[in-house]
Amino acid sequence: MRFDIITIFPEIFSAYLNESILKRAIENKIVEIKIHNLRDFTTDKHRTVDDYPYGGGPGMVMKPEPFFSAIRHIKADGIQRRIIMLSPQGKAFNQDMAHSMANEGSNIIFICGRYEAIDERVRECLADEEICVGDYV
Repeated sequence: MRFDIITIFPEIFSAYLNESILKRAIENKIVEIKIHNLRDFTTDKHRTVDDYPYGGGPGMVMKPEPFFSAIRHIKADGIQRRIIMLSPQGKAFNQDMAHSMANEGSNIIFICGRYEAIDERVRECLADEEICVGDYV
């Protein structure tokens, strides 16, 4: 199985991927994990990934364009992938879901958000499903 993770904090994953069970799974080629920095898919010199919400309001939302570019880049190899957007509104992740994903053996792209939210077009046009990884802030 291959996992592609799109995030604005790629360094955070090093601690998890270079230790314990995940480290052994990667070394034994049971899983392949690629981390993609969303900022690498921006077009401005400041590598901006967020913007004010359309129509105003407080907070910031993540712009859709970098996500579309990142997904295009990842899928350029022609390998089919399931796209999962991680969000508080998604279905709660559980053991049954984990078993189902493992049994499918499908490759997965995880879209990781930040700030107030991700632009709704990402969910509507890119994500195959939304998953929530836990009840916490």
